Amino acid sequence: MRNFMINPFRPISISLSPNTEKDDIRLAWKLLFESDIWVEGKAAGELETVFKEKTGVKHAFSFNSGRSALMAVLNALELEIGSEVLLQAFTCNAAVNPVIWAGLKPVYVDCNNNYNIDVEDLRKKITPKSRAVMVQHTFGQPSDLDELLAICREKKLILIEDCAHSLGAAYKGKKVGTFGDVSFFSFSRDKIISCVYGGMAVTKDKELAEKIATFQKESGYPGRMWIEQQLLHPVLMNWVILPTYSVFGKYLLVFFQQTRILSKAIHWKEKRGKKPDYFPKRLPNALALLCLKQLEKLERFNAHRQELAAFYYCDLADTTLSMPPKAGEGSRSAYLRFTVRDKDAREIIDEAWRRNLLIGDWYTSPVVPNDTQLDKLEYVVGSCPNAERLARETFNLPTHINITNKDAKTLSDFIKLYDKKNN
Repeated sequence: MRNFMINPFRPISISLSPNTEKDDIRLAWKLLFESDIWVEGKAAGELETVFKEKTGVKHAFSFNSGRSALMAVLNALELEIGSEVLLQAFTCNAAVNPVIWAGLKPVYVDCNNNYNIDVEDLRKKITPKSRAVMVQHTFGQPSDLDELLAICREKKLILIEDCAHSLGAAYKGKKVGTFGDVSFFSFSRDKIISCVYGGMAVTKDKELAEKIATFQKESGYPGRMWIEQQLLHPVLMNWVILPTYSVFGKYLLVFFQQTRILSKAIHWKEKRGKKPDYFPKRLPNALALLCLKQLEKLERFNAHRQELAAFYYCDLADTTLSMPPKAGEGSRSAYLRFTVRDKDAREIIDEAWRRNLLIGDWYTSPVVPNDTQLDKLEYVVGSCPNAERLARETFNLPTHINITNKDAKTLSDFIKLYDKKNN
């Protein structure tokens, strides 16, 4: 196969600070020298106001992560200890741990080939102890909310929308996050918009809103060292690590994380069902400022994702890849990543990485990261067979703002040549 590397040093990457542009990096650099405004300020309140305007939600409360936002949601619901929360497999431990930390029981439901929850398996797993359903719009593709709302009404279950992947997506003309009793979003380093760590809890219910507001106030702020880690992330990633990634940048990333100059996306404790001490916390002012700048770009970011998705659909149409289903009439996928399936997914990823094409592998386990201890997250192997199969066959192509049309063409040409050689 010919060499597809455009830049021998800086990779075409699906993550590694994907959303950051020059103005984001300059802002993070500036904030590093303004420690007096790191913690408290007006930015979080402004972010909540703008977020409500852009999404149509009634009440919004910012936190330092999607996990913290989900913890606030579960606290507000005041579910009895041991109550069941039904959620899909083919998910991240960040969506499961808050359920466990709240003293509740996660019940895993299988998913369809669209990566979202299987409503038939959901019906089978509802028990008298079931109290809530958490629906994940995986990779920004809206779930079948009509069917899910009907089940929740019939069984008197609370609907929680997990919108970590799907800011800006819509279902039948209405934005996701506005259907559930409560919803939460993530602004972590590889989401639709990013302030490295951040999240939002939203609801249309006044009583729940009051409880979430109290939880937010009582959560306090993360420490200054933690805030500094997040501000350093876009700076070091874009000025030091990415430009030299294939030479020594990848080793610098490991060094910075091991020495705690930078944080990891997932703490080792979370892989064992334990809670790091920086959850739950409020969103500090410095990260809210980063998030506000990103939120201004939401429509442009998602238009770019739509454009790249359309290109992938067209250019890869004659390959043996299984493409993601397109959204139904009046609906819109956010395409956080363009997710495809192939029996040789792992081999394709490895071959691409050897060429500095860092395509992704969300997800390689029914609960990721793949070194998560599944028993600690109460997942029983074999309980969601389709999710486990998808984890073996799935890989993702990047859609973020720093992927150019030329980059997308390079990736597509690599996959087509690989496909032709092996089929």
